[in-house]
Amino acid sequence: HVYCLHALNHVLKANTQVLGNNAKRRDREAEMDEDAFRDQGLTRPKVLMVVPFRESALRVVHILIALLESASQKKIDVSNKKRFKGEFGSNPEEKPPNLKRPEDYEATFAGNIDDHFRIGVAVLQKSMRLYAPFYSSDIIIASPLGLRTVIGAEGENKRDYDFLSSIEILIIDEADVYLMQNWEHVLHLINHMNLLPLASHGVDFSRVRMFSLNNWSKYYRQTLLFSALHHPQISSIFNKHCFNYRGQVAVRNAPLTGSISHVVVQLPHVFRKLEADSSVSVIDARFNFFIDKVLPEYRDAIMTHTLIYVPSYFDYVRLRNYFKKEELNFAHICEYSSKSGICRARHLFLSGEKQFLIITERFHFYKRYSIRGIRNLIFYELPTYPHFYSEICNMVKLAGMEGEATLTCTAFYSKYDAQKLAAVVGVERAAQMLQSFKNVHLFVTGGTE
Repeated sequence: HVYCLHALNHVLKANTQVLGNNAKRRDREAEMDEDAFRDQGLTRPKVLMVVPFRESALRVVHILIALLESASQKKIDVSNKKRFKGEFGSNPEEKPPNLKRPEDYEATFAGNIDDHFRIGVAVLQKSMRLYAPFYSSDIIIASPLGLRTVIGAEGENKRDYDFLSSIEILIIDEADVYLMQNWEHVLHLINHMNLLPLASHGVDFSRVRMFSLNNWSKYYRQTLLFSALHHPQISSIFNKHCFNYRGQVAVRNAPLTGSISHVVVQLPHVFRKLEADSSVSVIDARFNFFIDKVLPEYRDAIMTHTLIYVPSYFDYVRLRNYFKKEELNFAHICEYSSKSGICRARHLFLSGEKQFLIITERFHFYKRYSIRGIRNLIFYELPTYPHFYSEICNMVKLAGMEGEATLTCTAFYSKYDAQKLAAVVGVERAAQMLQSFKNVHLFVTGGTE
């Protein structure tokens, strides 16, 4: 509600100023200063709202309509409203029945979860026009993928990003979800913000503000970035792509307890520290550490039912290829796996026919299936979402195995995982673990009755 109110307030004030100056120009005397009427950008769109799903865009438009109606105390005329509801709404019957999913899953994936869309919104004095052409819009609501297909890539004939040249407010909501979609699309969009347009698009240059003509728009753009978690990729947008001359403000909630406190299973958690010289070399360091130090411990037949949780798809492919080359007895599931493939892998893992099961973080994010039969758990890298750590750990059960079987959980971390580590174990413990000379730390969760 707050950022919609802020954006709408900005658009209405800007439009009022333009209309007021239009009237002054018609009635003005010859000697009035031309620069007094510089009230526009090089293109009309002023606000860009980046949201992950059509349902998010539907909510934003409903809030904008409600705000306009509350201001005027009467219903406003909204063009193309029926088409909008048809394309952005959802059919309640489409939702499969009796599926139990966590609350955060239900909140994220409510309604229409298509992630390829873009829509222009023109705000007029007593009405709103949906599906306005971008160059006639005040507000653009889109997903990163929806914008990526318009912006295109270098060398493509049909590409257009001039409509981003005079964006004055950029709002990126639910930034954490884009980490699970494709972060490259977000970076591609940011890199095409506030560039000089390639065509004039019928602009009256006598009305364009001087900072837009001087290509200084990025220093005047306000960027609002909202995320449910701390992540280096999100921080890099804030640090490297927000240039406003008035400065920056960041509000971050420090995780005091960590998600490990929500693990109810009695389980020893072994955190193993790995050394790396840079954030790039840590990728190879983690792989070599796993292959040389950790995997040999799990090759034994006693260590059956081992789940390996891999956040990065590239690491997943690397591990899968290594396991195939070494002819290890394993199954694997990712976000692209077919339903039958997922069922088969889960069954083979539960029955013990496959010793290892490798899953990706995106598979867990999008499906949230419960994996049964886990006795040994390896976090190849700490999860992006801290509550995934406790969710996966709480899946660990003996599942009718012999009573003397032991359960284990191992996680790798480096100094470059400070934010993720703090979210799992808490800020104080994370600081101690990162500064400690010891490379192995043990926590035990769950109490005996």
